[in-house]
Amino acid sequence: MADRPSCYPDTPRPARPREHADYGAPRLDVLTVPVPQGLFDTPFDPRHVLCLHQGSPVPVSYREGRYERSGVRVQGQYCVSPANGSTRWTMSGPAISLLLRVTPELIDETAQAMGSGGGRIELAPAAHLRDPQIERIGAMMQAEEREHYPSGRLFVDALADALAARLLAVQQRRFAAAAGAPARALPAWRLRRVIDYIEAHLDADLTLAELAAVAGFSVSHFKPLFKRATGVPAHRFVLERRVERARQRLLESAQGLSEIALETGFADASHMARCMRRLIGVSPMQVRQARA
Repeated sequence: MADRPSCYPDTPRPARPREHADYGAPRLDVLTVPVPQGLFDTPFDPRHVLCLHQGSPVPVSYREGRYERSGVRVQGQYCVSPANGSTRWTMSGPAISLLLRVTPELIDETAQAMGSGGGRIELAPAAHLRDPQIERIGAMMQAEEREHYPSGRLFVDALADALAARLLAVQQRRFAAAAGAPARALPAWRLRRVIDYIEAHLDADLTLAELAAVAGFSVSHFKPLFKRATGVPAHRFVLERRVERARQRLLESAQGLSEIALETGFADASHMARCMRRLIGVSPMQVRQARA
């Protein structure tokens, strides 16, 4: 079994005014960590841990107690490891994870404020979830940590409250869905085939009929199965992969914007810039300046 890198160290806390030096443990903190290929168990943590996947898709399996899931993790998907538990991962390749660690006290306080709790609230283990609000909170926390928390504690506390409320809402929605008829998702091996096809043909004008044929389903069956497996519709998934591929090319090469746009499936450089600003909030030139 591979040893996981030291990805749960004590992180530097945001700078605080001296009179508030005894503010106690942060209700929410963030780490960006490399995750190795192979089999490993995460260390026990007294906090709830959300693990958001960053980068290219990676087939994985996840086990927390009796809860077990396998599938392909894609950009923005997250898993939940409840407090004081250990998660076993099997990674088919290395990855980068954004860890958001939340105190149980914050979840309890938020549940009481929402009128849905009294006493200790348990978060259920989960894997391969997708939620735009949680993605945005993670990105903002990552930016704060990277810049040494320029917005101060009030902003981080607001993000902590928003994350706790969203986690509880998503869990309630999952429980409600589980009470009804189970929904089918695209099997992992078919999803892997479709994703590999998308990655190999990002520069092409892909169609739903084409992707459905790769998966072995009709278009009408493929659309909901793919969305349940990835959390987003097929057209959104392809767009996100094109933006991510373009971002990587901007960082790694000196090619012109028009050339990168055509190589990654955009109509032209302006189309690529619009999509990048809408999805990741930066322009191609800002990405290239970040490399410098």
